[in-house]
Amino acid sequence: MDRKATLLVELLTEELPPKALVRLGEAFAAHVAAGLRAKGLAAAGAAVRDFASPRRLAVTVAEVAAEAPAREVTEKLMPAAVGLDGDGRPSAVLRKKMAAKGIPPEAAAHFERRRDGGTEMLFHTAAAPGARLADVLAEIVAEAAKALPIPKVMRWGAGEATFVRPVHRLVMVHGETVVPGRALGLEAGRVTRGHRFMGADEVSIARADDYEAALRDTGKVIADFRRRRADIEAQLLEAAAREGARLETNTADHASLLDEVTALVEHPSVYAGEFEAEFLSVPQECLILTMRANQKYFPLFDEAGRLKNRFLIVSNMRLDDPGNIVRGNARVVRPRLADARFFFEQDKKRTLEARLPRLGAVVYHNRLGSQLERVVRLEKLAGGIAARLHADVEAARRAARLAKADLVTGMVGEFPELQGIMGRYYALADGEAAEVAEAIAAHYQPRFAGDALPAGRIAAAVALADRLDALAGFFGIGVTPGGDKDPFALRRAALGVLRILIETPLPLALPELIELAVAGFAPGALSDKESLAALPDFMFERLRHFLRESGHDGATIDAVLALRPARIDQIPARLAAVAAFRALPEAEALAAANKRIVNILKKSGAQGADEPDAALFQEEAEKALFQRMTDIEPRLHAHVAGEDYTAALKMLAGLRTPVDRFFEEVMVMADEPSVRRNRLALLAKLARLTNRVADLSRLPA
Repeated sequence: MDRKATLLVELLTEELPPKALVRLGEAFAAHVAAGLRAKGLAAAGAAVRDFASPRRLAVTVAEVAAEAPAREVTEKLMPAAVGLDGDGRPSAVLRKKMAAKGIPPEAAAHFERRRDGGTEMLFHTAAAPGARLADVLAEIVAEAAKALPIPKVMRWGAGEATFVRPVHRLVMVHGETVVPGRALGLEAGRVTRGHRFMGADEVSIARADDYEAALRDTGKVIADFRRRRADIEAQLLEAAAREGARLETNTADHASLLDEVTALVEHPSVYAGEFEAEFLSVPQECLILTMRANQKYFPLFDEAGRLKNRFLIVSNMRLDDPGNIVRGNARVVRPRLADARFFFEQDKKRTLEARLPRLGAVVYHNRLGSQLERVVRLEKLAGGIAARLHADVEAARRAARLAKADLVTGMVGEFPELQGIMGRYYALADGEAAEVAEAIAAHYQPRFAGDALPAGRIAAAVALADRLDALAGFFGIGVTPGGDKDPFALRRAALGVLRILIETPLPLALPELIELAVAGFAPGALSDKESLAALPDFMFERLRHFLRESGHDGATIDAVLALRPARIDQIPARLAAVAAFRALPEAEALAAANKRIVNILKKSGAQGADEPDAALFQEEAEKALFQRMTDIEPRLHAHVAGEDYTAALKMLAGLRTPVDRFFEEVMVMADEPSVRRNRLALLAKLARLTNRVADLSRLPA
């Protein structure tokens, strides 16, 4: 095996899609490294670094061999009966095959004979030379380029090569040596390009290990995406401090914008800009979205979280006097802010109530009617939920009535992300009650995993109505999630319902909520009864995933959900109680007894509806068990009714001794039918008693 050294591969391209850059860089590096490992040129643990900037994808792999070690290759030739004559010498057929494969005649004496399936076969083992880096690298690079997660590729120039963007140079350097080869229509070399304006036009990579430093020092390019991102973030924080302001750094929007601007620059510099303070009369969410989404600016806030009329720009140029950049960006953002102000002022000229008729022309779904028809359902459903929560029914109905009206405003038409948020502002401008306005904004929450829940029972009622109507409607017409497909975000809707019920928490029964939602549709509208009947199962499956992701034990979850508790808000307490019960020394024995009871009742066909008759007990063990059950039953029911599930399960621990004695001394399946039925009734009653909190038979025994 030849020497080992770091290998560099770089594709120099035109500007790559910023939102896909990280994924492309990581995938390219992974595919190149995997190709080298498959050829035996790199070890499984070799250090791999990926690089990605707007105009390049690159990877370095440490300790890559110029030539892989030789290896033994075993090849199956043919059945021994065909390949050997009666004297064990190679037949004419075998000799012909050996000649075709370049196997020398003397090798026949060393062929291995072994059975393969039901036939004895001849096998030839020989040393094969290892792959040479110079022979295979271009092919590995080409295959890596083809394997990237690119939905659409393009062709450029007169060549046949395709890629996400035109590729202009290919760098392949092993240690200090250029690896010859051709990929994507380009011959490999060692010369790349620096920053378009600030760095050297051509940067020669003398050694693969020098790649990052050479680009940084000569090319003025920070090639490592993560280092470039960290550099930008540090500059943003420093600039915000100089402005006496702060950034919203702990939001998904900030992280997403930081990733995007990192993918747009190669040599980042942060500058501060300003817009006219008069624009602050517009809701700050509009201004923030305009700056982030349209201009890629970072808005600045005061200590109270109020937007300032200052923002930060991430530029691809580092200048001693950035005045032109700052002024140019201020000029560009001004019309955007003016548009936002125009939409806001125009929208306020009509109340949300006055906009409702326009929702009749907005299709919600061609089989579920218009948005206006949906609003009628939401109003009724939110009121019904609020009544069960002893909340203000009229406020909930009003909020549900107006919740979708901002969909036909100019601002939401321009920025769909602001639906609900703008509804709140317009409701307040219309003189609606504060709790109604807050519920309009909050009914979209939670929008994503980890998002805040709607605050207050009025907002929760509207949020639940919004999701339950969608779930009942789409399941009722047979439009259900399948595989990766969930075009109407029904999984997210289900999770939202579950989180609101559990985390608020709200004392509502899930089956009753589903019935309320179904009742809001016209008779016959929900024609797919089979899919609709599957909705509770779908909800509980989402709940199972949610609880697992929250860190709960699988067996504990199974035990609790096996009872299909109607009150979802009680589930965390049940899980905690079962976890505490499993730590008791009696837990395993009682779980085993429950499994045994389930099996006996299943085999006997007993339904367990009858109460046992104490007069029919014959054995002392069954009398003792019945007496112990009778003693604890009222207290157990009281604990469950009071939602003290831990106390209820601890009380069950006292049943272990009489249960063990019962199974040791009593024959359940007695010959006398009345005695047998009575003992089965006793076991059925025991199962009902012990499984009030969870199905203990689901626990490990």
